[in-house]
Amino acid sequence: MKTELKQLLLEIDSFVSSGTTRSEILLNTCKLLKDNVYHYDWVGFYLLDEQNSNLILEVYDGKTTEHTMIPVGKGVCGQVAESKKLKVVQDVSQEGNYIACSLDVQSEIVVPILKGDKFVAEIDIDSHSPSPFTVDDEIFLTSVCQKLSVLF
Repeated sequence: MKTELKQLLLEIDSFVSSGTTRSEILLNTCKLLKDNVYHYDWVGFYLLDEQNSNLILEVYDGKTTEHTMIPVGKGVCGQVAESKKLKVVQDVSQEGNYIACSLDVQSEIVVPILKGDKFVAEIDIDSHSPSPFTVDDEIFLTSVCQKLSVLF
């Protein structure tokens, strides 16, 4: 993993140990990632509302979205909630179950946050760049989600 990504993980560690609220930590993480990774144009966290089987948008940094509630199973975010597996879509126009948040979005990566083996939330990242996500992004964002899992 690149040095600059390792540095961002250290900053996320400091957010987690800061004693602030979960929402503040997640929002600070959104801002940190969007401001420091050139191809992260929208960063948000969806939390599971288990009772209603929906994902609820908790915090984000980027353009406003109308998708503040997504049913589990619907769209890329809903699929990740169902499968508990990371999903990369390098070209959203090729994704049959895609929910468009913005016409600018060309690609997306969604990584689950698990508490033990239970899905509790996810990070959703949209990019205005075509096919920008690499294995480094997958490893980095999986580490971010592991660090944040202690908040749930």
